[in-house]
Amino acid sequence: MSILKGHIRHVHLIGIGGVGVSWIAEILLSKGYIVTGSDLKGSNITEGLTKKGAKIHIGHQADHVMGADLVVHTAAVSDDHVELVRARELEIPTLNRAQMQGELMEHYKTSVAIAGAHGKSTTTSMLSTILAHSDEDATLLVGAHLDVLGGNAHIGKSDNVFVMEACEYKDSFLNFKPTHGVILNIDEDHLDYFENLEHIVSSFTKFAQSIPKKGALIINADDYNAKKVISHVKCPVITIGITQDSVYQAKNITFDDKGLPQFDVVYDEQVIMTCRLSIPGQHNIYNSLAAVAVAHIIGLPVDVIVSALATFTNAGRRFEDLGYYKGARVVDDYAHHPTEIKSTLKAAEKVPHNRIFCVFQPHTFTRTHELLLEFSTAFAGADEVIVTDIYAAREKDEKVVHSKDLVAKIRDEGKKVTYIASFDDIEEYLSEHIEEDDLIFTMGAGDIYKLGKQIVDMK
Repeated sequence: MSILKGHIRHVHLIGIGGVGVSWIAEILLSKGYIVTGSDLKGSNITEGLTKKGAKIHIGHQADHVMGADLVVHTAAVSDDHVELVRARELEIPTLNRAQMQGELMEHYKTSVAIAGAHGKSTTTSMLSTILAHSDEDATLLVGAHLDVLGGNAHIGKSDNVFVMEACEYKDSFLNFKPTHGVILNIDEDHLDYFENLEHIVSSFTKFAQSIPKKGALIINADDYNAKKVISHVKCPVITIGITQDSVYQAKNITFDDKGLPQFDVVYDEQVIMTCRLSIPGQHNIYNSLAAVAVAHIIGLPVDVIVSALATFTNAGRRFEDLGYYKGARVVDDYAHHPTEIKSTLKAAEKVPHNRIFCVFQPHTFTRTHELLLEFSTAFAGADEVIVTDIYAAREKDEKVVHSKDLVAKIRDEGKKVTYIASFDDIEEYLSEHIEEDDLIFTMGAGDIYKLGKQIVDMK
């Protein structure tokens, strides 16, 4: 039973201005809870929450938690945080953000958590787009900007459907309590936390085991590692796939002259719909098939599913068109893992182009070091690769790996590759080498997207 179904009326949120915590505040406000919060500085987010009834303190002080029945905090809040310390002194229950997300799920008849090493945001965005076009006023939480939502979240008035993506990093998704779970794929990543692939598979298995018998696990039968989970769960399993016989299977796949796919969805040996996507790539057929399966299971009309998918033009930073420079198309993509890079470049093969330039910003020292060999072969689909400095994110540079190490490995694979540290110098290099109809990717999970916008703005 959710803690929120007890005596809780007043919830205080530490770090309320963050994207992940702010939507928790919005849900609580929509359900009539008293919401207070604190953050280091004000923002458009805190101003918006204040207008909706939250009382927000700028700065952190112990007495901010006074009167609260529950205190929620981000993972970034340390154990000695002044407000967290006072909450414990007053014996006020505390939850981190992921735990609170799990509690909120129990308020909805159908809650869907979308997991996988790759494609979580895109699949969640696809399903959210379908729901946004339906009569369901669902609560939708996406890990990227989605135009149809006007942001990364929509707080619905109905308690019927709740959809969010489920990140495996540090076992965050094990705090969730979904009725329905999706596993798109399982791959080696986040090796600063996970010991190895076996550890990762074990974590996804625990996620799947959290799904109740009244719900269902939707899983990619074509993914070798994901299939390892199936025999360990007690809930109904619904498979999706292309190459393997599956409950929901994509067949008769074709691509138009822009590289956009069309396919039939076969269910129970019958074609139940024909889907046309406005984004390229076989990986997006898998993503859309997962979204279709969930939408169909929860009873959304086929015509709504088909028409909504056709309008979907991607979440922010997923094969996102930024514009043109000297007649070359500039595309930004969040791909930061070898598998994602391969999928994006493979999708680009079917898009009309002259040459493909891939400007890659490695993300975290751990990932770059642990997957160096995998990264070295990931750029086969590019004609030329430019590698800039590693984006540290949450890590410190222990001098274990450098972008030049990756450049050397890519060069060993026979690929034309250059290391350029400065975004301005990359701009200059591209201005001297780009030709009309070339395709330029800015790629990575850091701030490389800024470069893409700079390139488009070049005169």
